[in-house]
Amino acid sequence: MSSSVYGVSSSVADLKRVAVRTPLIGDSSQSILDQYEAAHWQTPDLALLAEQHAAFVATLSSLGCEVVEFAAVDGLPDAVFVYDPVFVAPSGSISLTAAKPARRGEAKHLIADLESAGVPTIGQLVGDATADAGDMFWLDETTVAIGRSYRTNEEAVDQMRGILAGDGVGVEVFDLPHDLGPEYCLHLMSVISPVREDLAVVYEKLAPVALLRSLTRRGIEWVNVDDEEYITLGTNILATSPGVVVMGERNKRTADALRAKGIDVHTFASSESDKGEGGPTCMTRPIRRG
Repeated sequence: MSSSVYGVSSSVADLKRVAVRTPLIGDSSQSILDQYEAAHWQTPDLALLAEQHAAFVATLSSLGCEVVEFAAVDGLPDAVFVYDPVFVAPSGSISLTAAKPARRGEAKHLIADLESAGVPTIGQLVGDATADAGDMFWLDETTVAIGRSYRTNEEAVDQMRGILAGDGVGVEVFDLPHDLGPEYCLHLMSVISPVREDLAVVYEKLAPVALLRSLTRRGIEWVNVDDEEYITLGTNILATSPGVVVMGERNKRTADALRAKGIDVHTFASSESDKGEGGPTCMTRPIRRG
């Protein structure tokens, strides 16, 4: 299949094709809720989760994105967060290995679905390497930022560096702080989301100093997210094109700060996906940008 249907080398270029996965709802609500509890979600309202996810998908479509929707996976409620199990480079997908036990197994399902959508697999992590793509974003078209964290280890960084080199892409590594410890999720993209080539949103309190210096060196400004809106995933923002973003509707101060910078902000109700600590970036796997 033509590479025109896949290939990513930016976090802000026009999002032409994107994958999502329907939330796990099922027939037996209590059985499904037990699965969400085991994955450390706050108890979601399943009907509302499905409604909000559908509205989110409709927003993406209204902004010109071709949305490829995959079915829910029984036993894997976190699979709705399709950003994490796979990273997509210019020439195809890289299959990752989750450190969180409840997320192991997601990658094989997503890789199979992406291949059915015409996206080839160009590599996979092996051995002791563990990583979530939530620790990865594009600083520019030839550089991927990778956070070294409790979810993404040194072995994964080394393997990703080798795989990405095949596309002529380099890596910059940034160490995440301990924060609340290994049982909690702190990704690099928990503290930053690019919104335009020269602008990002950042939670400064947990952002690696080396990352802030790299942004400054590249001429990238940022909007700082406050403590309250960091908790409601104010740093989790999806750019659908340079300066056009989708974000949770509760983060009004961050939205206003972005609008003051000339950003076109679109919001959606995110109360239920927030209960799994996943925002619009987490719920999308870009397949084609630019």
